[in-house]
Amino acid sequence: MSGSGQREDETLIEMTVTDDISVLTDFRTPDSAGEDINGSLLDNNSITDSELPGNSEGLSSTESTFLISNHQRIDKHAQSKDSVFFWDGSRRIDFVLSYTEDTGKDAEKKAERRREFELNLQKSGLELETEDKKESENGKTYFVKIHAPWEVLTTYAEVLNLKMPLKADDLKDDSENILSHVLKLFKLPQEVMYPEPDYFTAPFRKDKQELFRTEEREKFFTPSTRNRIVYYILSRCHYGEEEGKKKFGIKRLLTNGSYLDAYPLHDCQYWKKTDERNCERYTLYTHWAKFTRFYKEQPLDLIRKYYGEKIGIYFAWLGFYTEMLFYAAVVGFFCFLYGWITMDDSISSKEICDPNIGGQIIMCPLCDKRCEFWRLNSTCEPSQYSHMFDNVATLFFAIFMGIWVTLFLEFWKRRQARLEYEWDLVDFEEEQQQLQLRPEYESKCTEKKKNPVTQENELVIKQTACNFLAKMFWCWMSVLFWIALIIASIIAIIVYRLWVYAAFASIMDNNLALKPVSNLLTPQLATSVTASVLNFVTIMILNFLYERVAIWITDMEIPRTHLEYENRLTMKMFLFQFVNYYSSCFYVAFFKGKFVGYPADYSYLFGKWRNEECDPAGCLIELTTQLTIVMAGKQIWGNIQEAFVPWTWNWLKRRKARNHPQNLYSRWEHDGDLQTFGGLGLFNEYLEMVVQFGFITLFVASFPLAPLLALLNNILEIRVDSWKLTTQFKRPVAAKAHSIGVWQEILNGIAILSVVTNAFIVAFTSDMIPRLVYYYAYSQDEGTPMSGYIGSSLSVFNVSDFKEQSMPMENDMNVISCRYRDYRYPPGHEKEYQVTMQYWHILAAKMAFIIIMEHVVFLVKFFVAWLIPDVPSEVKARVKREKFLTQKILHEYELEKLKQKLCNKNEPLSNDKEFIATKGKVALSAAM
Repeated sequence: MSGSGQREDETLIEMTVTDDISVLTDFRTPDSAGEDINGSLLDNNSITDSELPGNSEGLSSTESTFLISNHQRIDKHAQSKDSVFFWDGSRRIDFVLSYTEDTGKDAEKKAERRREFELNLQKSGLELETEDKKESENGKTYFVKIHAPWEVLTTYAEVLNLKMPLKADDLKDDSENILSHVLKLFKLPQEVMYPEPDYFTAPFRKDKQELFRTEEREKFFTPSTRNRIVYYILSRCHYGEEEGKKKFGIKRLLTNGSYLDAYPLHDCQYWKKTDERNCERYTLYTHWAKFTRFYKEQPLDLIRKYYGEKIGIYFAWLGFYTEMLFYAAVVGFFCFLYGWITMDDSISSKEICDPNIGGQIIMCPLCDKRCEFWRLNSTCEPSQYSHMFDNVATLFFAIFMGIWVTLFLEFWKRRQARLEYEWDLVDFEEEQQQLQLRPEYESKCTEKKKNPVTQENELVIKQTACNFLAKMFWCWMSVLFWIALIIASIIAIIVYRLWVYAAFASIMDNNLALKPVSNLLTPQLATSVTASVLNFVTIMILNFLYERVAIWITDMEIPRTHLEYENRLTMKMFLFQFVNYYSSCFYVAFFKGKFVGYPADYSYLFGKWRNEECDPAGCLIELTTQLTIVMAGKQIWGNIQEAFVPWTWNWLKRRKARNHPQNLYSRWEHDGDLQTFGGLGLFNEYLEMVVQFGFITLFVASFPLAPLLALLNNILEIRVDSWKLTTQFKRPVAAKAHSIGVWQEILNGIAILSVVTNAFIVAFTSDMIPRLVYYYAYSQDEGTPMSGYIGSSLSVFNVSDFKEQSMPMENDMNVISCRYRDYRYPPGHEKEYQVTMQYWHILAAKMAFIIIMEHVVFLVKFFVAWLIPDVPSEVKARVKREKFLTQKILHEYELEKLKQKLCNKNEPLSNDKEFIATKGKVALSAAM
């Protein structure tokens, strides 16, 4: 790509393809045009060939002076080592590479790779400055500082189709209202929220630079844009051939140990302002990353400017999700409050706790042989607590959350559309698909294939259908194997629950020390809590192992673009996490107590362990316990892992810096000692939040306080993520993203599934439907319609009908008949132990409730989705205005150029046809 007229003072770049791999060649700066590449070009880049890695001659960085292109001598001690500029104080450090001289057998090979790589970086126009190992703290590490000059930036801005500012936005924002003054406490200063004015933008063109706001070249390209461009070059620059294949990319050099690290620098220290030309990191820390700022809004524009759009869109989504959680948390808290206030009014709990009712009901043993008969009032307190979550507010909250999740997703689409416009991401999807090819994919390409859309030859990987199918088969078989492993672990925990219940029952009956808490800590509750903790530990271990397996599987597939890679990895990881985190909750909600049988014919797992029964007050309290332990445990562990682990590693590394003042401990060393925010850093953050979203939507009918717990966690999560990103991690390479990607589809899927799961929880896990059926169809007391409900929900069993394997070993109370939770005819009836008509009435009511609730909620969801447009009207107006102005400016520019060409007699048009065409174009432009 070159400017109009092929001006000699412009920088040229030629993209060539050699052996089906794109390489960067023959990039010369204006000062080096026409000169030998090994001559003045290297002088211009402040590094001579002798200074390249592996050479022992040339200028040493330990000297106080060194040569630059104009051959002036610069005093290195005059420039602080805490600076983010070259020693000349004018050229910004856009990227840093570090390495040590290896003494092993591959030392020469690594040195040669570095020499070739850095030489090719210079050929592509980048400027390098190497810090000798004697300047480093450990005396072993070299640091290669990279600067991208204006010519390189403008060239690759056009290559990457970056949108740059044309003129100021002339549309006023009318969003100011009375709430802006009411919420002033939560606002940040304007200069922090909006670090740059609003501009209309257009894809950058080198031959039309005068159209853009290039008056201040230092500010035209932000540091995040600069490091993105440099990384694009680094990831595609070749460093030689090995085994007949051309090798390229900084990732490979990091993998094979040629370089230790590659990272852009933070612009200043986070705890103090410096004399640098800007200090956005300090601003982010003081206004965003401090925990005392938890109630303040996020400076999204500044986050985007410093870290790039991909990280910016994550924090925008997390902040919006947290705001929406506030409304769900308020409603959920009031539903819980209603249950707590009405706890003493529950007739069912009163009957269970009444010594004359619950105290006289003898229940059948809950396990074979070792368990004893027990009185119903021993579960008094658990039944009271169960009412806090199992009441009429549960139904209301389940319906509310079905509508809330739709509002959240629809309003997020609108917020995302606004960000797409404000951050110049409206047409980004196609650009991302075309330009962000993974270097790993390009390195495997051996053939060319014509694109049916562009009609251009594109690099593709040669593979037969059999190889492709075999690879996909083994990849997905690995995924299924790990999912089967999770299911096996869940079965093992179920076996643990069945086996340990009898032990807890025996211990609590025989241990006098536990008698005071026996009413609260029942064998059922003890089993549930310990099983939940064991399940949580198993989840964490399997997560740790599977994450590495999922990455390995996705790498084997060799996806074409970064977007494809992330989408494939996301689907594998979420599928695994879905089974891993939610399977135990699904078991308690939909399977426990549903396939028990009855005392004369119990059901057994693998013919050995008797299936678990629910508490007489229902399984909902157990589901609440399971959900609370797994959800809260995951959030606490996640925050500890995210904050404490990187802080500890950095503390251990930085102890050496305590004895090194600023003039000795350089900025590039300081940043090099920070933790690396890897390619999966943001992926793990999204995964954590989406799993949490599943907890508060899929099972929220069992625990109305789940949104409140999520809200408190997210308020902390935003500050933990911002704190670690600002203080504990190297600055990530800026990347673009126009949305949250495939996570949006996953959230939509969870939202739809949540309506079904909550309908089933209300119908089959809670006791609401059986109570309503009793209230309207079987109640015999008009004054207190729910009196007698507990008796009607318990069937009678003759102890003499126990099978030998189920008969308890002890019967100290001389029980003749016992009760169990079911709707069956009593002994002596002509339909002895068969289900009663009430059972079928309740089942029909449950199925009718599920159908009605699902249809009502889905109808409201789809109506709300249709009612709320995805893109706000003012955003549509701004997009149209920007396109109109861009076309107008370009037409006026072309018109002016054509007028100059027509008026210039020294440059006659080549022929009459061109003259006619030009006149027609001028007339058309003027008319438009």
